[in-house]
Amino acid sequence: MGRPKLRLTSEYDSESSVFFNKISCRLMDNLGKLKLTFQNGSNGEVSEPQIFLNSKFFSLQYDVEESDALLKASYEIVPGLQFRAAHDVKARQGEVAMVADLAGPAYKFELSSAVPSIGLPRATLKFPLGEISFDEKDEEEEEQKRVLAVNGIVKSHIMNGVYTARFSDENLDLRYAYKDAEMAFIPSLSLPSNALSCAFKRRFSPSNKLSYLYKFDTNDWSAVYKHKVGNDYKLKAGYDAKERHGWASLWVGDADGKAKTAPMKMKAQIMLQVPQDDIKSSALTFRVKKRWDI
Repeated sequence: MGRPKLRLTSEYDSESSVFFNKISCRLMDNLGKLKLTFQNGSNGEVSEPQIFLNSKFFSLQYDVEESDALLKASYEIVPGLQFRAAHDVKARQGEVAMVADLAGPAYKFELSSAVPSIGLPRATLKFPLGEISFDEKDEEEEEQKRVLAVNGIVKSHIMNGVYTARFSDENLDLRYAYKDAEMAFIPSLSLPSNALSCAFKRRFSPSNKLSYLYKFDTNDWSAVYKHKVGNDYKLKAGYDAKERHGWASLWVGDADGKAKTAPMKMKAQIMLQVPQDDIKSSALTFRVKKRWDI
């Protein structure tokens, strides 16, 4: 068995003046992964340390300061039938679930229950176009009375776009997304609040893209322009009418990727924020993320 490979990732945010650190390594010939995360400020004091242990069947998240642990386990009893369990040690609460394949892996039926149980288990049916679940919840006006709640999401391809309907807590969110090689048009509507918004994205070239969002119920809008140079440099500039400020940022390293894929395994962002009502309070911030493989 080879020596475990240590990976250290450190990220600094000048706005909060805090270092976010992560140390990880593979254990037992890649059968598990051990990770330690913590923060420290300019005084060097360590805060929010957490330990993670992940493997194929079991995971542990331990909060050192709170002396609390979250345990999760999963096991395939037979092909097509999986058992899952989770337990929060300090809260003494958890959940158990059984997931079964129906007519192939594209159709699944899940039955889950809180531990200790406070009502009927939640039933969820998953299918290629979405999922629907049935659960009990307390009525807001009368906590002693529990009623059946139905939540779900359905997706369908219509006219070269994707239509999505999401129903949750008596709210219905409707969204349509049309995309091609040069343009994206995404209107959305929430009921019963009647909150209507529309997003528009236009790609002028592989390196230049403009995004625009307008909310009809509040008249708030925002716009972002992106210019990309290769895979390692990205310039963004935008304006947010709700916050009444403009901004510009430069990314060195893939903004959406991981530090390990960036040159020298390092990503950096420099951002300038300019409030519309007080230009003199403009702020220049930066973030740096570096990874070392030991």
